[in-house]
Amino acid sequence: MAKKVLIITYYWPPSGGAGVQRWLKFVKYLPEFGWEPVVLTVDPEKASYGQKDESLKREIRKGMEVHCTSTFELYSVYQRFSSKKEIPYGGFSNEGNISLFQRFSRFVRGNFFLPDPRKGWNRFAYKKAKELICKHRIDTVITTSPPHSTQLIGLKLKKHLGISWIADLRDPWTDIYYYKDFHHTSLARRIDLYYEKKVLAGADQLITVSPALKRLFLSKAKGIPEDKITVIPNGYDEDDFPEKIEQPNTDRFVITYTGTIAESYDLSGFIQALKSSDESFKKKLLLRFVGNVPETIVKQFHQAGLERNLDLAGYVPHKKSVQYLFTSDALLLVIPKVFGNEGIVTGKLFEYLAAKKPILCIGPKQGDAAKLIQECEAGSVFDYPDAEGIRSFLNQPFHETTSGGNAVKYSRRQLTSRLAAELVRKKRPQRSKFNTPKDD
Repeated sequence: MAKKVLIITYYWPPSGGAGVQRWLKFVKYLPEFGWEPVVLTVDPEKASYGQKDESLKREIRKGMEVHCTSTFELYSVYQRFSSKKEIPYGGFSNEGNISLFQRFSRFVRGNFFLPDPRKGWNRFAYKKAKELICKHRIDTVITTSPPHSTQLIGLKLKKHLGISWIADLRDPWTDIYYYKDFHHTSLARRIDLYYEKKVLAGADQLITVSPALKRLFLSKAKGIPEDKITVIPNGYDEDDFPEKIEQPNTDRFVITYTGTIAESYDLSGFIQALKSSDESFKKKLLLRFVGNVPETIVKQFHQAGLERNLDLAGYVPHKKSVQYLFTSDALLLVIPKVFGNEGIVTGKLFEYLAAKKPILCIGPKQGDAAKLIQECEAGSVFDYPDAEGIRSFLNQPFHETTSGGNAVKYSRRQLTSRLAAELVRKKRPQRSKFNTPKDD
Protein backbone atom coordinates (compact mmCIF):
# COMPACT_ATOMS: atom_id res chain seq x y z
CA MET A 1 0.00 0.00 0.00
CA ALA A 2 1.30 3.47 -0.91
CA LYS A 3 2.42 5.65 1.99
CA LYS A 4 0.76 9.06 2.25
CA VAL A 5 2.68 12.34 2.26
CA LEU A 6 1.08 15.74 2.84
CA ILE A 7 2.05 18.45 0.33
CA ILE A 8 1.29 22.01 1.46
CA THR A 9 1.44 24.46 -1.44
CA TYR A 10 -0.20 27.82 -2.00
CA TYR A 11 0.12 27.60 -5.78
CA TRP A 12 -2.05 24.93 -7.36
CA PRO A 13 -4.30 24.92 -10.44
CA PRO A 14 -5.97 27.14 -11.52
CA SER A 15 -2.94 29.19 -10.51
CA GLY A 16 -0.70 29.75 -13.50
CA GLY A 17 2.95 30.65 -13.91
CA ALA A 18 6.14 28.72 -13.22
CA GLY A 19 5.59 28.24 -9.49
CA VAL A 20 2.72 25.79 -9.85
CA GLN A 21 4.49 23.47 -12.29
CA ARG A 22 7.04 21.95 -9.89
CA TRP A 23 4.65 20.32 -7.44
CA LEU A 24 1.90 19.66 -9.92
CA LYS A 25 4.40 17.39 -11.71
CA PHE A 26 5.90 15.85 -8.56
CA VAL A 27 2.41 14.94 -7.40
CA LYS A 28 1.65 13.45 -10.82
CA TYR A 29 4.53 10.97 -10.64
CA LEU A 30 4.89 10.23 -6.90
CA PRO A 31 2.44 7.26 -6.98
CA GLU A 32 4.81 5.49 -9.40
CA PHE A 33 7.37 5.42 -6.59
CA GLY A 34 5.12 4.20 -3.78
CA TRP A 35 3.88 7.51 -2.36
CA GLU A 36 0.31 8.79 -2.30
CA PRO A 37 0.27 12.60 -2.12
CA VAL A 38 -2.42 14.46 -0.22
CA VAL A 39 -2.45 18.10 -1.33
CA LEU A 40 -3.42 21.01 0.90
CA THR A 41 -3.86 24.34 -0.86
CA VAL A 42 -5.84 27.56 -0.78
CA ASP A 43 -9.40 27.98 -2.01
CA PRO A 44 -8.93 29.29 -5.58
CA GLU A 45 -12.03 31.45 -5.21
CA LYS A 46 -10.33 33.35 -2.39
CA ALA A 47 -6.68 33.13 -3.43
CA SER A 48 -4.66 36.02 -4.85
CA TYR A 49 -2.96 34.53 -7.91
CA GLY A 50 -0.87 36.75 -10.13
CA GLN A 51 -1.71 34.54 -13.11
CA LYS A 52 -4.29 31.85 -13.86
CA ASP A 53 -4.21 28.86 -16.18
CA GLU A 54 -7.46 26.90 -16.05
CA SER A 55 -6.04 24.28 -18.42
CA LEU A 56 -3.71 22.98 -15.71
CA LYS A 57 -6.70 21.52 -13.86
CA ARG A 58 -6.72 18.73 -16.42
CA GLU A 59 -3.34 17.56 -15.16
CA ILE A 60 -4.63 16.75 -11.68
CA ARG A 61 -4.99 12.99 -11.43
CA LYS A 62 -8.60 11.85 -11.14
CA GLY A 63 -9.48 10.78 -7.60
CA MET A 64 -6.46 12.47 -6.03
CA GLU A 65 -7.10 13.98 -2.62
CA VAL A 66 -6.89 17.78 -2.78
CA HIS A 67 -8.10 19.94 0.12
CA CYS A 68 -8.71 23.69 -0.14
CA THR A 69 -9.09 26.04 2.79
CA SER A 70 -10.23 29.58 3.29
CA THR A 71 -7.74 32.42 3.61
CA PHE A 72 -7.43 36.07 4.51
CA GLU A 73 -5.86 37.72 1.48
CA LEU A 74 -4.12 41.03 2.04
CA TYR A 75 -3.37 41.31 -1.67
CA SER A 76 -7.10 41.53 -2.35
CA VAL A 77 -7.10 44.85 -0.48
CA TYR A 78 -4.16 46.05 -2.58
CA GLN A 79 -5.91 44.98 -5.78
CA ARG A 80 -9.01 46.94 -4.83
CA PHE A 81 -7.08 50.20 -4.63
CA SER A 82 -4.53 49.59 -7.38
CA SER A 83 -5.14 51.49 -10.60
CA LYS A 84 -4.30 48.39 -12.72
CA LYS A 85 -6.40 46.05 -10.54
CA GLU A 86 -3.59 43.48 -10.73
CA ILE A 87 -1.64 41.56 -8.11
CA PRO A 88 2.12 42.11 -8.44
CA TYR A 89 4.17 39.13 -9.57
CA GLY A 90 7.52 38.24 -11.16
CA GLY A 91 9.55 40.91 -9.37
CA PHE A 92 6.87 43.55 -10.06
CA SER A 93 7.31 43.07 -13.82
CA ASN A 94 3.63 43.80 -14.36
CA GLU A 95 3.57 47.14 -12.53
CA GLY A 96 5.43 49.40 -14.95
CA ASN A 97 6.25 52.90 -13.69
CA ILE A 98 6.03 52.95 -9.90
CA SER A 99 3.33 55.22 -8.51
CA LEU A 100 3.37 56.77 -5.04
CA PHE A 101 0.65 54.28 -4.03
CA GLN A 102 2.76 51.34 -5.21
CA ARG A 103 5.85 52.62 -3.39
CA PHE A 104 3.86 53.06 -0.18
CA SER A 105 2.26 49.62 -0.58
CA ARG A 106 5.65 47.97 -0.97
CA PHE A 107 6.87 49.65 2.21
CA VAL A 108 3.80 48.45 4.10
CA ARG A 109 4.19 44.93 2.72
CA GLY A 110 7.91 44.85 3.60
CA ASN A 111 7.51 46.06 7.16
CA PHE A 112 4.12 44.96 8.45
CA PHE A 113 3.40 41.68 6.62
CA LEU A 114 6.31 39.35 7.20
CA PRO A 115 7.37 37.11 5.63
CA ASP A 116 4.73 38.05 3.02
CA PRO A 117 1.08 39.10 2.62
CA ARG A 118 -0.10 35.53 1.96
CA LYS A 119 0.53 34.56 5.58
CA GLY A 120 -3.19 35.16 6.06
CA TRP A 121 -3.62 31.60 4.75
CA ASN A 122 -1.48 30.04 7.49
CA ARG A 123 -3.99 29.69 10.31
CA PHE A 124 -6.53 28.03 8.02
CA ALA A 125 -3.93 25.73 6.47
CA TYR A 126 -2.42 24.76 9.82
CA LYS A 127 -5.77 23.75 11.25
CA LYS A 128 -6.60 21.62 8.18
CA ALA A 129 -3.11 20.09 8.10
CA LYS A 130 -3.50 18.86 11.70
CA GLU A 131 -6.81 17.27 10.78
CA LEU A 132 -5.35 15.49 7.73
CA ILE A 133 -2.25 14.30 9.60
CA CYS A 134 -4.36 12.71 12.31
CA LYS A 135 -6.96 11.29 9.93
CA HIS A 136 -4.47 9.63 7.59
CA ARG A 137 -1.70 8.98 10.16
CA ILE A 138 0.69 10.99 8.02
CA ASP A 139 4.21 11.31 9.36
CA THR A 140 5.81 13.31 6.51
CA VAL A 141 4.90 16.84 5.45
CA ILE A 142 6.40 18.87 2.60
CA THR A 143 5.98 22.64 2.44
CA THR A 144 7.00 24.50 -0.71
CA SER A 145 7.67 28.19 -1.19
CA PRO A 146 7.37 30.94 -2.22
CA PRO A 147 5.31 32.27 -0.61
CA HIS A 148 7.81 31.70 2.19
CA SER A 149 5.08 32.17 4.80
CA THR A 150 4.03 28.62 3.85
CA GLN A 151 7.22 27.35 5.51
CA LEU A 152 5.99 28.68 8.86
CA ILE A 153 3.12 26.17 8.63
CA GLY A 154 5.66 23.36 8.49
CA LEU A 155 7.65 24.90 11.34
CA LYS A 156 4.55 24.96 13.55
CA LEU A 157 3.48 21.43 12.60
CA LYS A 158 6.96 20.18 13.43
CA LYS A 159 6.86 21.87 16.82
CA HIS A 160 3.41 20.67 17.87
CA LEU A 161 3.02 17.33 16.11
CA GLY A 162 6.58 16.11 15.78
CA ILE A 163 6.13 15.08 12.15
CA SER A 164 9.02 14.73 9.70
CA TRP A 165 9.18 17.99 7.78
CA ILE A 166 10.78 18.68 4.40
CA ALA A 167 10.99 22.32 3.29
CA ASP A 168 11.26 22.94 -0.46
CA LEU A 169 12.59 26.43 -1.28
CA ARG A 170 12.29 27.27 -4.97
CA ASP A 171 13.68 30.82 -4.62
CA PRO A 172 15.90 32.79 -2.25
CA TRP A 173 14.12 34.26 0.78
CA THR A 174 15.82 37.44 2.03
CA ASP A 175 18.18 37.46 -0.95
CA ILE A 176 15.65 37.50 -3.81
CA TYR A 177 16.67 40.09 -6.40
CA TYR A 178 13.71 42.40 -5.74
CA TYR A 179 13.94 42.21 -1.93
CA LYS A 180 15.30 45.77 -1.71
CA ASP A 181 12.12 47.05 -3.36
CA PHE A 182 10.18 46.38 -0.15
CA HIS A 183 12.10 49.11 1.70
CA HIS A 184 12.50 47.08 4.89
CA THR A 185 13.54 48.82 8.07
CA SER A 186 16.42 47.22 9.96
CA LEU A 187 13.92 45.72 12.41
CA ALA A 188 11.84 44.17 9.60
CA ARG A 189 14.96 42.70 8.00
CA ARG A 190 15.98 41.13 11.31
CA ILE A 191 12.54 39.60 11.78
CA ASP A 192 12.53 38.18 8.26
CA LEU A 193 16.04 36.78 8.71
CA TYR A 194 14.90 35.21 11.98
CA TYR A 195 12.04 33.42 10.21
CA GLU A 196 14.38 32.25 7.45
CA LYS A 197 16.94 30.83 9.89
CA LYS A 198 14.25 29.15 11.99
CA VAL A 199 12.99 27.31 8.90
CA LEU A 200 16.46 26.35 7.69
CA ALA A 201 17.43 25.04 11.11
CA GLY A 202 14.07 23.51 12.04
CA ALA A 203 13.27 21.43 8.95
CA ASP A 204 14.43 17.81 8.96
CA GLN A 205 15.46 18.17 5.33
CA LEU A 206 15.69 20.99 2.83
CA ILE A 207 15.31 20.84 -0.94
CA THR A 208 16.25 23.60 -3.35
CA VAL A 209 16.63 23.98 -7.10
CA SER A 210 20.30 24.80 -7.79
CA PRO A 211 23.78 24.28 -6.31
CA ALA A 212 24.25 28.03 -5.78
CA LEU A 213 21.00 28.24 -3.81
CA LYS A 214 22.20 25.34 -1.68
CA ARG A 215 25.40 27.24 -0.91
CA LEU A 216 23.38 30.36 -0.12
CA PHE A 217 21.11 28.60 2.37
CA LEU A 218 24.05 26.81 3.99
CA SER A 219 25.66 30.21 4.58
CA LYS A 220 22.47 31.55 6.19
CA ALA A 221 22.18 28.89 8.91
CA LYS A 222 25.60 28.07 10.32
CA GLY A 223 26.03 24.58 11.64
CA ILE A 224 23.52 22.68 9.53
CA PRO A 225 25.16 19.73 7.76
CA GLU A 226 25.69 19.98 4.02
CA ASP A 227 23.78 16.77 3.36
CA LYS A 228 20.68 18.27 4.96
CA ILE A 229 20.11 20.23 1.73
CA THR A 230 19.43 18.34 -1.49
CA VAL A 231 19.33 19.91 -4.94
CA ILE A 232 16.41 18.74 -7.05
CA PRO A 233 16.11 21.13 -9.99
CA ASN A 234 13.04 22.01 -11.94
CA GLY A 235 12.48 20.02 -15.10
CA TYR A 236 10.24 19.22 -18.02
CA ASP A 237 7.38 16.77 -18.36
CA GLU A 238 7.83 14.38 -21.27
CA ASP A 239 4.05 14.27 -21.67
CA ASP A 240 4.10 17.98 -22.57
CA PHE A 241 6.58 17.44 -25.38
CA PRO A 242 5.41 15.34 -28.33
CA GLU A 243 8.05 13.89 -30.61
CA LYS A 244 7.32 16.40 -33.33
CA ILE A 245 5.09 19.41 -33.96
CA GLU A 246 4.57 20.45 -37.57
CA GLN A 247 6.46 23.65 -38.31
CA PRO A 248 4.58 26.52 -39.93
CA ASN A 249 5.51 27.37 -43.51
CA THR A 250 7.24 30.69 -42.96
CA ASP A 251 10.48 32.39 -43.94
CA ARG A 252 10.67 34.24 -40.62
CA PHE A 253 13.54 33.62 -38.20
CA VAL A 254 11.74 33.29 -34.83
CA ILE A 255 13.41 33.86 -31.47
CA THR A 256 11.10 33.10 -28.54
CA TYR A 257 11.27 34.07 -24.89
CA THR A 258 8.72 32.53 -22.53
CA GLY A 259 7.85 33.60 -18.99
CA THR A 260 8.17 36.73 -16.96
CA ILE A 261 10.76 39.36 -17.75
CA ALA A 262 11.47 42.34 -15.48
CA GLU A 263 13.42 45.59 -15.67
CA SER A 264 16.40 43.91 -13.96
CA TYR A 265 16.84 41.73 -17.07
CA ASP A 266 19.61 43.50 -19.01
CA LEU A 267 18.85 43.21 -22.73
CA SER A 268 21.19 46.01 -23.87
CA GLY A 269 23.73 43.73 -25.60
CA PHE A 270 21.02 41.64 -27.23
CA ILE A 271 19.19 44.71 -28.55
CA GLN A 272 22.44 46.18 -29.84
CA ALA A 273 23.23 42.90 -31.60
CA LEU A 274 19.86 42.96 -33.39
CA LYS A 275 20.10 46.65 -34.17
CA SER A 276 23.52 46.25 -35.81
CA SER A 277 22.56 43.16 -37.81
CA ASP A 278 22.25 43.49 -41.58
CA GLU A 279 18.91 44.49 -43.04
CA SER A 280 18.25 41.10 -44.64
CA PHE A 281 18.37 39.45 -41.20
CA LYS A 282 16.17 42.09 -39.60
CA LYS A 283 13.56 41.71 -42.35
CA LYS A 284 13.01 38.06 -41.49
CA LEU A 285 13.47 38.40 -37.69
CA LEU A 286 10.49 37.83 -35.41
CA LEU A 287 11.14 38.28 -31.69
CA ARG A 288 8.32 36.68 -29.71
CA PHE A 289 7.76 37.32 -25.99
CA VAL A 290 5.32 34.93 -24.34
CA GLY A 291 4.39 36.46 -21.00
CA ASN A 292 4.36 39.88 -19.45
CA VAL A 293 6.87 42.44 -20.76
CA PRO A 294 7.33 45.78 -18.94
CA GLU A 295 6.67 48.91 -20.95
CA THR A 296 10.24 50.09 -20.32
CA ILE A 297 11.68 47.03 -22.11
CA VAL A 298 9.24 47.35 -25.02
CA LYS A 299 10.38 50.97 -25.32
CA GLN A 300 14.03 49.85 -25.64
CA PHE A 301 13.15 47.77 -28.70
CA HIS A 302 11.17 50.63 -30.20
CA GLN A 303 14.07 53.04 -29.70
CA ALA A 304 16.32 50.57 -31.53
CA GLY A 305 13.93 50.53 -34.50
CA LEU A 306 12.83 46.96 -33.83
CA GLU A 307 9.15 47.56 -33.09
CA ARG A 308 8.10 45.75 -36.28
CA ASN A 309 10.06 42.67 -35.20
CA LEU A 310 8.18 42.29 -31.91
CA ASP A 311 5.39 39.82 -31.24
CA LEU A 312 4.03 40.35 -27.72
CA ALA A 313 1.94 37.22 -27.20
CA GLY A 314 1.16 37.96 -23.54
CA TYR A 315 0.32 35.29 -21.00
CA VAL A 316 -0.96 32.05 -22.58
CA PRO A 317 -1.87 28.59 -21.23
CA HIS A 318 1.08 26.29 -20.63
CA LYS A 319 0.29 24.02 -23.58
CA LYS A 320 0.30 26.98 -25.95
CA SER A 321 3.59 28.18 -24.47
CA VAL A 322 5.16 24.79 -25.27
CA GLN A 323 3.85 24.99 -28.86
CA TYR A 324 5.58 28.34 -29.27
CA LEU A 325 8.89 26.68 -28.34
CA PHE A 326 8.55 24.11 -31.10
CA THR A 327 7.71 26.73 -33.71
CA SER A 328 10.86 28.75 -32.98
CA ASP A 329 14.32 28.77 -34.53
CA ALA A 330 16.08 29.81 -31.31
CA LEU A 331 15.11 30.33 -27.67
CA LEU A 332 16.15 33.33 -25.59
CA LEU A 333 17.02 32.94 -21.92
CA VAL A 334 17.95 36.00 -19.83
CA ILE A 335 19.19 35.77 -16.25
CA PRO A 336 18.44 38.89 -14.15
CA LYS A 337 21.46 41.13 -13.68
CA VAL A 338 21.36 41.10 -9.89
CA PHE A 339 23.56 40.06 -6.99
CA GLY A 340 23.73 36.29 -6.60
CA ASN A 341 22.39 35.58 -10.08
CA GLU A 342 24.84 32.68 -10.52
CA GLY A 343 22.29 30.46 -8.76
CA ILE A 344 19.26 31.42 -10.86
CA VAL A 345 18.06 28.46 -12.92
CA THR A 346 14.61 29.30 -14.23
CA GLY A 347 12.03 26.60 -14.87
CA LYS A 348 11.76 27.62 -18.52
CA LEU A 349 15.33 26.46 -19.18
CA PHE A 350 14.37 22.81 -18.79
CA GLU A 351 11.47 23.17 -21.20
CA TYR A 352 13.86 24.87 -23.62
CA LEU A 353 16.08 21.78 -23.38
CA ALA A 354 13.13 19.49 -24.07
CA ALA A 355 12.21 21.50 -27.17
CA LYS A 356 15.71 20.83 -28.57
CA LYS A 357 16.10 24.31 -30.00
CA PRO A 358 19.37 26.30 -29.76
CA ILE A 359 19.42 28.39 -26.59
CA LEU A 360 20.80 31.91 -26.55
CA CYS A 361 21.49 32.62 -22.88
CA ILE A 362 22.44 36.06 -21.58
CA GLY A 363 23.79 36.01 -18.05
CA PRO A 364 26.74 35.00 -15.85
CA LYS A 365 29.02 32.66 -17.81
CA GLN A 366 29.98 30.78 -14.63
CA GLY A 367 26.39 30.48 -13.35
CA ASP A 368 24.41 27.30 -12.78
CA ALA A 369 22.24 27.94 -15.85
CA ALA A 370 25.35 28.31 -18.02
CA LYS A 371 26.80 25.05 -16.69
CA LEU A 372 23.56 23.23 -17.46
CA ILE A 373 23.45 24.54 -21.03
CA GLN A 374 27.07 23.53 -21.55
CA GLU A 375 26.45 20.09 -20.02
CA CYS A 376 23.59 19.46 -22.44
CA GLU A 377 25.38 21.10 -25.41
CA ALA A 378 22.21 23.07 -25.92
CA GLY A 379 23.39 26.55 -26.88
CA SER A 380 25.73 29.40 -25.96
CA VAL A 381 26.03 31.82 -23.05
CA PHE A 382 27.01 35.47 -23.39
CA ASP A 383 27.72 38.28 -20.98
CA TYR A 384 25.17 41.11 -20.97
CA PRO A 385 27.11 43.65 -23.13
CA ASP A 386 28.52 41.09 -25.61
CA ALA A 387 26.65 42.34 -28.68
CA GLU A 388 29.32 41.05 -31.06
CA GLY A 389 29.19 37.51 -29.65
CA ILE A 390 25.40 37.46 -29.72
CA ARG A 391 25.30 38.72 -33.31
CA SER A 392 27.81 36.04 -34.35
CA PHE A 393 25.68 33.37 -32.67
CA LEU A 394 22.57 34.49 -34.54
CA ASN A 395 24.36 34.48 -37.89
CA GLN A 396 25.33 30.81 -37.73
CA PRO A 397 23.31 28.06 -39.47
CA PHE A 398 20.51 26.93 -37.15
CA HIS A 399 19.21 23.43 -36.58
CA GLU A 400 17.83 21.41 -33.71
CA THR A 401 20.28 20.75 -30.90
CA THR A 402 21.29 17.31 -29.67
CA SER A 403 20.46 18.12 -26.05
CA GLY A 404 17.79 15.44 -25.72
CA GLY A 405 20.03 12.63 -24.48
CA ASN A 406 21.80 14.69 -21.85
CA ALA A 407 18.58 16.37 -20.74
CA VAL A 408 16.73 13.14 -19.89
CA LYS A 409 17.91 13.36 -16.27
CA TYR A 410 15.80 16.52 -15.98
CA SER A 411 12.51 14.88 -16.90
CA ARG A 412 9.85 15.24 -14.21
CA ARG A 413 9.64 11.48 -13.80
CA GLN A 414 13.38 11.17 -13.18
CA LEU A 415 13.34 14.08 -10.74
CA THR A 416 10.40 12.59 -8.86
CA SER A 417 12.42 9.40 -8.36
CA ARG A 418 15.02 11.57 -6.59
CA LEU A 419 12.31 13.14 -4.45
CA ALA A 420 11.04 9.68 -3.50
CA ALA A 421 14.57 8.75 -2.42
CA GLU A 422 14.59 11.80 -0.12
CA LEU A 423 11.31 10.68 1.41
CA VAL A 424 12.80 7.26 2.15
CA ARG A 425 15.86 8.68 3.89
CA LYS A 426 13.95 11.22 5.98
CA LYS A 427 14.41 11.31 9.74
CA ARG A 428 11.80 9.49 11.75
CA PRO A 429 9.53 11.57 14.00
CA GLN A 430 10.74 11.56 17.59
CA ARG A 431 7.37 11.72 19.31
CA SER A 432 3.84 10.45 18.90
CA LYS A 433 1.84 12.69 16.59
CA PHE A 434 -1.43 10.94 15.91
CA ASN A 435 -3.21 12.08 19.06
CA THR A 436 -5.08 15.20 18.06
CA PRO A 437 -3.37 18.14 19.83
CA LYS A 438 -5.17 21.06 21.34
CA ASP A 439 -5.71 24.05 19.09
CA ASP A 440 -3.04 26.69 19.53
